[in-house]
Amino acid sequence: MSMNVQPDLDFIKAMKEAGGDTLKQCYQCATCSVACPLSTDDKPFPRKEMILAQWGLKDKLLSDPNIFLCHHCGDCSAMCPRGAKPGDVLSAIRAYAYRSLGWPKGLAELCSSVKNLPILIGIPAVAIFILWLISGGMHIPAGEQFARVGYTHFFGHWDFRWLSKNVLFIDIIMLTAVGIAITSVYKGISKLWQGMQASVGATEVPYRPSVPQFIKMFLWPALKEILQHDRFKKCTENTDRIKGHQPLMYAFIGLFIVTLYSMFTQDVIGIFIPSMHGPISMWNPIKVLANVSAVAMIVGLGILWMNRTKMEASGKAVNTFYDWFIIWIMMGVGVTGLAAELLRLVGIPSLGYVVYYLHLISVAMLFLYMPYTKFAHLVYRTFAMAFERYRDSAFIKNPLNQ
Repeated sequence: MSMNVQPDLDFIKAMKEAGGDTLKQCYQCATCSVACPLSTDDKPFPRKEMILAQWGLKDKLLSDPNIFLCHHCGDCSAMCPRGAKPGDVLSAIRAYAYRSLGWPKGLAELCSSVKNLPILIGIPAVAIFILWLISGGMHIPAGEQFARVGYTHFFGHWDFRWLSKNVLFIDIIMLTAVGIAITSVYKGISKLWQGMQASVGATEVPYRPSVPQFIKMFLWPALKEILQHDRFKKCTENTDRIKGHQPLMYAFIGLFIVTLYSMFTQDVIGIFIPSMHGPISMWNPIKVLANVSAVAMIVGLGILWMNRTKMEASGKAVNTFYDWFIIWIMMGVGVTGLAAELLRLVGIPSLGYVVYYLHLISVAMLFLYMPYTKFAHLVYRTFAMAFERYRDSAFIKNPLNQ
């Protein structure tokens, strides 16, 4: 029986531009599937994905959960006798997937190329500058005032006790960015899940798990495995990545807790206790957690930075904007955050305000561009791992039919 294959040539071109230019060197020897600890007899990963990529079958790849299960350990690329670098090809496929799944499309396209970097920086930089200008807070405080209020008057001050002026403007900036990111991720996950269900013929099933069942049986085990980095520990070629990923992961958990605390104290408790709108004490446990998390983030990023540089220098990885963009953003968040705090402690308001402005830009970029960068892998991979369990469950495979 013959099969008519209609390759998507634009997809192949995009993959090559994103670091998958070695794709055509693969001659299907299956060495990669032998090397990969995620491969099984019935799911020869990543050999099947390499075939689909060579044929340009975009739709089949974008609905394949296996491309998100890969954590690019490098074992397959190291053992490939033809230098096809399946790890880089899969990474390029994921980069294309984030563009395809992202919303709005224009923003997703902007995040796909280094030539758009000035625009990507300029969007939050201009927006924050305009808000800073119209807020009336664009002035450098005296040293004594700076020591007392820190950056809590960055956007000015008023005596309205229900909400400080600074918190209002920061909420406008960050909640807008977070709202766009959450909407994009929700749309992307919904589209991905529907595609994954269709790929295993599970669009019509007799029973579906309830939300509590889904969380308990599929989502929570996936999250637990990610927190423990179980699959990273199976890598042999690039074992050092776990030393960078784990502190970075725990740093973001710590900073997430700090952000929730800050939002609650500033936006809720601050209504009744206006003094909560001031800087957090250096000895406050939450402040300690924030500083420890920031240091852990910089350390983790430093390890990943050096590891990535070493891999590229040895030819084991390709230099791509997709891989470096999120590292630059996160490093910007950590460095400017700590620098702004140190400048407040030593009392240099003029430089401190400039660095704090750069910090706000970095944080806004992290939130706004999360669905279109490598950071999105955290979300999509979590649901792909949940689907991995779901497709092998009794909800899909009726045990009475086995």
